[in-house]
Amino acid sequence: MCKDCGCSITHDDAGHQHSHGDHHSQLHSNPQLNDKKTLAVIHKILDKNDIEAQHNRDHFAAQHVTAFNLMSSPGSGKTTLLECLPEYLNHKFAVIEGDLETSRDADRLIAKGINAYQIQTGSACHLDAFMVHGALHHIDLNPIDICFVENVGNLVCPASYDVGTHKNIVLLSVPEGDDKIEKYPVMFRRADVVLITKSDLLPYFDFSIEQAKAQLQKLNPDVELFVISVKNSDSMNAFAHWIADNLER
Repeated sequence: MCKDCGCSITHDDAGHQHSHGDHHSQLHSNPQLNDKKTLAVIHKILDKNDIEAQHNRDHFAAQHVTAFNLMSSPGSGKTTLLECLPEYLNHKFAVIEGDLETSRDADRLIAKGINAYQIQTGSACHLDAFMVHGALHHIDLNPIDICFVENVGNLVCPASYDVGTHKNIVLLSVPEGDDKIEKYPVMFRRADVVLITKSDLLPYFDFSIEQAKAQLQKLNPDVELFVISVKNSDSMNAFAHWIADNLER
């Protein structure tokens, strides 16, 4: 559990919602958190974060930038996806990277000519709105249309923190297995689109696309699903079209 976020509050049976009201109902329904002082502290953290998240959205809107939050477990292919997107996306973008340590991912993107800024969270297992706000001071939004926030690799905590983006993109790689959707429902309920990545490995792993679709349909009937591989240009083009269609106008 994070030293400050209360990771154990992420029980979410209320459906696909993004408001801080959900966090409050989760807190009161969680038998692990029945101490008034603990609840008060976590309420304050979430409320402050939600206010800052809206501030970030207002800032993006003022610059006519659409922001996407990329969430997944480590190794699902978030950074590789971003490295390859310029070939398919006719819009300029920048990336805010989140990891506990190192600037490896930002360095990879910068080497590809992509404007990227690294956040090193230390012990925090997710990004929050304040971290993203700080990073925005290092990103020039004027020449770009899109800002991707690559969250810390984690299928739990990032789902509970609004960072001020417009859409949530959740990645699930074939080697992870299709059971992760049921095991980590909060994350997939929060998704606007789910990408099943590394689909070129399907012949080598016991991963059922149909089972994944069925699980997603139960959790989040409105979610969109793409089965992609960075080695398959048709799948990458389809996802790039989705991004273009979901830009804030």
